[in-house]
Amino acid sequence: MKVETSPPRITVVGVGADGWQGVPERLRRLVSAADTVLGGHRHLAMLPEAPEQRRRLWPSPLRAGLPDLLASLGDGDVVALASGDPLVSGIGATLIDLLGADAVRVEPAVSSVALARARMGWPAHECEVVTLVGRDPHLLMRVLEPGRRVLVLSSDATTPATVAALLVGAGRGDTRMTVLGDLGATTESRRAGTAHDWLAAPPTEVPPLHVLALEPLGPAGYGLATGLPDDAFEHDGQLTKRDLRASALARLAPSPGRHLWDVGAGAGSVGIEWMRAHPSCTATAVEADAARAERIGRNADRLGVPGLRVIHGRAPEALTGPPPPDAVFLGGGATRPGVLDACLDALRPGGRLVVHGVTLETEHLLADAYRRHGGELTRIAVETTAAIGTFTGWTPARTVTQWFLTTER
Repeated sequence: MKVETSPPRITVVGVGADGWQGVPERLRRLVSAADTVLGGHRHLAMLPEAPEQRRRLWPSPLRAGLPDLLASLGDGDVVALASGDPLVSGIGATLIDLLGADAVRVEPAVSSVALARARMGWPAHECEVVTLVGRDPHLLMRVLEPGRRVLVLSSDATTPATVAALLVGAGRGDTRMTVLGDLGATTESRRAGTAHDWLAAPPTEVPPLHVLALEPLGPAGYGLATGLPDDAFEHDGQLTKRDLRASALARLAPSPGRHLWDVGAGAGSVGIEWMRAHPSCTATAVEADAARAERIGRNADRLGVPGLRVIHGRAPEALTGPPPPDAVFLGGGATRPGVLDACLDALRPGGRLVVHGVTLETEHLLADAYRRHGGELTRIAVETTAAIGTFTGWTPARTVTQWFLTTER
């Protein structure tokens, strides 16, 4: 059976560091015949002269300006030029998100990630890829683990120095850094040294187009399992403690692409661990105390999730701005009028809610919620060892009442 398909609205052509001459003849003809070519300064400058062809630079900011640009192009053939594989942290993914997969055809070149792995001799399954193109370098902190290789898609020539300073500040100055410049071009280059070396004697020139290969050394990371040590977080005592945090997150069940509200966030520990579970997990932390709200941001940076959104405000009033949640953790303020109802109303179908309480008033509220909505009601008591003179004994923490609910789909 023949399946009829409509032509793509836009074709994205990947270009390697070797430029126009490295583009296959078939794709060069496609670009030359297009009514409009989109791209950055570097890509458009490499094209042969074509007076009849419209050439447009990407808008800035890119995402906000793309709809108007695309709407202005009419019905002619449109080609977009991109670096390497346009679906590796590239414009291809953005265009598909805006127009749909059927409207975009991608013709990739060999990606810089593949070339970097080849130059380093690193199998794909042995390394992590992190893009810092327009992103916070603290994202690296989540994946730094001795013996684990990391490929960094750099934003520009300043990225190696920024990463080196981050590594040294985290006690990982012996990490080996290799800058692989202009991969696939005749000007391809390689420079290697430690993070300490880079800061002590920074090079005068760094290729703007490069991939940064890291071989982390230093202290072992925290891993990705929930229940980080309490001292992993800066806090003033307002912290969901390790064992309770692990219990809550087991029920909240972080999964790719899901969004969490951490309400009454304290040190932000639940939202931070939610986001550490997977790079596509997102979270909003709501905290009424200004000093704690600032502290949450510092904790998020240090633990590799700088994208955590922090709202300084009090629930339920502060809950009108963030995107609807797939899960909610309510660690404080449940007895404030309207907070619990606002959280329940906001949850997406199939969403998960965990509420902790230590007072009789909160326990009464949760018992009533359990009676009305069902779910699970649990009391958690944790004891830890402490010195009793020359002996050792058990010190109990406050017993916590935990209510867990999954909403209907």
